Amino acid sequence: MDGNRVSRRQFLRTTATTAGSALLSAASHKNVRAANERVRVGMIGIGLIGKRHLLDFMAQPDVEIAAVCEVYEPRLQEGISISGGRAEGYKDFRKMLDRKDIDAVVVSTPDHWHALLTIMACAAGKDAYVEKPLTHVVQEGRWMIEAAKYYGRVVQVGTQQRSGQHYKRCVELIRSGHIGEMRNARITSFRNVVPGFTSAVGAQLLAEADWNMWLGPAPYVPFDRNRCLYHFRWFWDYSGGQTTNLLSHDLDIVQWVTDSAPRTIMAVGGRYSLKGIGETPDVFEAIFEYPGFLTNWSCHELCAHSNNAGADLEFSGTKGTLAITRSGFEIFPDPLISPEDQIPQFTTTRRDKPASILQYRTMALKSHGYEQIKDQFQPHVRNFLDCIKSRRPPVSDLESGHRTITSCHLANISMKVGRTLHWNVEKEEIIGDPEASKLLTKKYRAPWDQELKSVLPKPS
Repeated sequence: MDGNRVSRRQFLRTTATTAGSALLSAASHKNVRAANERVRVGMIGIGLIGKRHLLDFMAQPDVEIAAVCEVYEPRLQEGISISGGRAEGYKDFRKMLDRKDIDAVVVSTPDHWHALLTIMACAAGKDAYVEKPLTHVVQEGRWMIEAAKYYGRVVQVGTQQRSGQHYKRCVELIRSGHIGEMRNARITSFRNVVPGFTSAVGAQLLAEADWNMWLGPAPYVPFDRNRCLYHFRWFWDYSGGQTTNLLSHDLDIVQWVTDSAPRTIMAVGGRYSLKGIGETPDVFEAIFEYPGFLTNWSCHELCAHSNNAGADLEFSGTKGTLAITRSGFEIFPDPLISPEDQIPQFTTTRRDKPASILQYRTMALKSHGYEQIKDQFQPHVRNFLDCIKSRRPPVSDLESGHRTITSCHLANISMKVGRTLHWNVEKEEIIGDPEASKLLTKKYRAPWDQELKSVLPKPS
């Protein structure tokens, strides 16, 4: 480890402790004064979603892409090229964080890096936009919240649907009782990834130093091209599978609508057809019991057929159902409700969506696909930038992001231990299950365990 780098972070901690409110006041004054100035941004990770974010940040008139960081050389060069050659390239993000001229970073790495990178960015005085899933284990979320508060940083979670106007309208309608008393939410993801599944995503091998950096705090294993780039999604060391990847978007809307968290979680799943690569389930079913309603999660990676007309999320109430996707929503009144209690059908424009979510996201990097989903992505970026200047909480703040991904993690834990979990929301504890409770946290590999320790706020 670089002893000088650690001492700089320790200096930041000491300064924050002794100066406290004075530092925050000065920072607030500076940001108000700089409300119309450019924000210099560093990008960490230039993969599928990383390029998405690079394009969206570049589209903002007050952003300058100052740096890109990526351990996979072809993607690093691609990111520099997309920036017009103006961004400086890095393979070690710590060198980027040492730059005092960078105001914010965007974290678009595999999941196991999200928490550590965000915490280290906060300690280095950077605001952060971190892609979902927010964390790799539950405990990391509380660390992130404490670090952002301690260092006085703005952190936006990449649950972009919170910036979609029709999602905001959905929240308003359900909260106002438009579909009656909401009793059930159903979330689905059905696709077929089997064709071409075992194809390597990247053609170039990673050098040992780059592979070691890619692994970061995860346990060391020899280089395996089937573990990195997009395929990281199928391994527990780097991800929570599709339950933390895809479920986190729509479960976030459920918890936003209801302002609640589940008390009981039960889940089953298995890896039945996707053989040869990975560990996470290709078929998964979960039930979350909230106060007053249930939420169901169904996911399979083996067949793209769906019998729900393509709706990713459905809210069912005593007067009707609201079905919503990123393309719009529809409300279907219950036909058995008496005429005086009938609700009006409410329809927004819905666009055709490719059967493959991976295809859908890839299309977003093309001009026509970019137009399809920017109504959530770019406003989410805009909200983050505005909050950097105002120091107000962003629309996807750390507390809500932590609650959402905690629910997803609990479903995975329930599946792993093979039994129902009972969750104490206030204490953030699994009740009466020591084996399951051990999975709420993890050990970091050296030297990243010490990097984490050096920037975490000390308990008061």
